Amino acid sequence: MRRASRLAARLLIAFGLFGASAVSLAQATAASPEDGLSQVFAAVEENRLDLALTQVDALIQRYPKFRLAYLIRGDLLAARARPLQTFGDVSKTVPQDKVDDLRAEALARLRAMRDRPPLQRVPRYILQLHSGQEHALIVDSGKSRLYVFANVGGRPTLVADYYVTIGKRGVEKTREGDQKTPLGVYHVTGNLPRQKLKDFYGAGAFPINYPNEWDRRLGRDGFGIWLHGVPSDTYSRPPRASDGCIVLSNPDLESVGRYLQIGLTPVIIADEIEWTDAATLDVERDSLAAALESWRVDWESRDTERYLQHYSSRFRSADQDFAAWAAHKRIVNSGKSWVKVELSRVSMVRYPRERDVVVVTFNQEYRSNNLSNTMLKQQYWLKEDGRWKVIYEGAPEAGIAHRPPTKTASR
Repeated sequence: MRRASRLAARLLIAFGLFGASAVSLAQATAASPEDGLSQVFAAVEENRLDLALTQVDALIQRYPKFRLAYLIRGDLLAARARPLQTFGDVSKTVPQDKVDDLRAEALARLRAMRDRPPLQRVPRYILQLHSGQEHALIVDSGKSRLYVFANVGGRPTLVADYYVTIGKRGVEKTREGDQKTPLGVYHVTGNLPRQKLKDFYGAGAFPINYPNEWDRRLGRDGFGIWLHGVPSDTYSRPPRASDGCIVLSNPDLESVGRYLQIGLTPVIIADEIEWTDAATLDVERDSLAAALESWRVDWESRDTERYLQHYSSRFRSADQDFAAWAAHKRIVNSGKSWVKVELSRVSMVRYPRERDVVVVTFNQEYRSNNLSNTMLKQQYWLKEDGRWKVIYEGAPEAGIAHRPPTKTASR
């Protein structure tokens, strides 16, 4: 038993997990690669190394292209004959960068399992989803994890999470070719099936609308940021290996695809998810909702100066700054004898990093004595000196919907 204890300790040190809190064998299941890895390390911590080997063999049988499982199996076998110096203590003929990539993937997967989202907490970004938005995605780039939240009565509820790969050079994309993943609030704008893509993209791809209006305002460029799969001979890629896209294993991409609604599902990409309690989130949502309602009422009043107080001096539309916008609104309102504005299907999503910037999207029905129209509108609201103000306003990018589209078919 003492020898087994020493061997288990050596393995855990080599794997970089000594002293970490593990799930017990009784708790461990094998529904995902992370669950299988947890079973293996739980068996190691309990000095049941033969069982650990059996567990990793079962993991390989379930996921025969999962290279990480083969590396762990080699370590378990090698540890019987000699002390391991490190995780992936393999022959020098194996390229070290490949081993480093697998080590990073192992740590990312296991830390995600052992550092679960806090109970009774909600992500600070999702202030409000409208009834037609069934889910939202949040990517925690620091954890290499994508979380799926269901819209339960307007409140985000975690229903699934997946390991993901991000850009080779991390996050905060600013220019074409920088191999970084953008940070921001985006939407899925399309569904590209496997049959129309190279094998490199695996089970398919879901483009997102990078660069959005906020990106363009900040001078960011580039294109072609997708959620996509992996080549048919691969199970998963290292945590940082893409050219900026968010990459999932093919089974995981197919699973995520079942949650997506083209044009409706928000994709929030963050450094690290900020969590808060539901009561605090309600206060923040109600504060912005009150500002939005005040903006609507003041527009109906035809008091242009009062209406313009809802706009930041830094406001820009697609083609106008604040001065030009204000002049235009004064001219338009001078020709109105009455105005009615109704808003529906309102969503509010806070921008990561930009703590006081919220993307607000809604259906707007406008009627006046000489014009009537219905449109989808998107605004960026910014808190200035404790007051919410509009810093951008316009129609959303192509591919963002306001009527409930047909839900994405699973592939």
